[in-house]
Amino acid sequence: MALAQHKTGAAPRAGAGPIVDGKAEAIAELMLEVAQCFFRIRAVGQKTGLITSWGGGAFGFMRSLALLGPLTVPQIAQMRPTSRQRMQRLADELVAEGLVKFIDNPKHLRSKLVQLTRKGDAHYRELNARFLVIASTMGVALSEADIRKTTEIVRQLSDDAKARSERLP
Repeated sequence: MALAQHKTGAAPRAGAGPIVDGKAEAIAELMLEVAQCFFRIRAVGQKTGLITSWGGGAFGFMRSLALLGPLTVPQIAQMRPTSRQRMQRLADELVAEGLVKFIDNPKHLRSKLVQLTRKGDAHYRELNARFLVIASTMGVALSEADIRKTTEIVRQLSDDAKARSERLP
């Protein structure tokens, strides 16, 4: 699997793979730390009710609707690395709970828009407030500027990973 080689003092061979340097190792370490952090955040979310039996997707799904307004299921699926079918199941589950509803889409006869209900908007605001309380107790030794810079770096790496994924067969 490893196409890369560690940097040595030797001259590069013709056709050799990319050279792994300190920056590459730092990015690899950051990606692994982000993955580990995700699992720890998910555990906190499960213990605090932010991640329910629907998974963490429900909060993100409702957040998209709260921030962007009504969207189609395919639009929501395109915003995350998941299938339209998974988002359709989640939408159906949220409809059953009365948190979202399907409304007519003036731009498309068959693809309905998903919209937060009053109950869904209130539920989202309550979850978001709980999320912000948790966030306010984390990273106390970090400056806001450092956190925002880290967020931008992770976003850039995420965008790069998404672009690479889209180019793969």
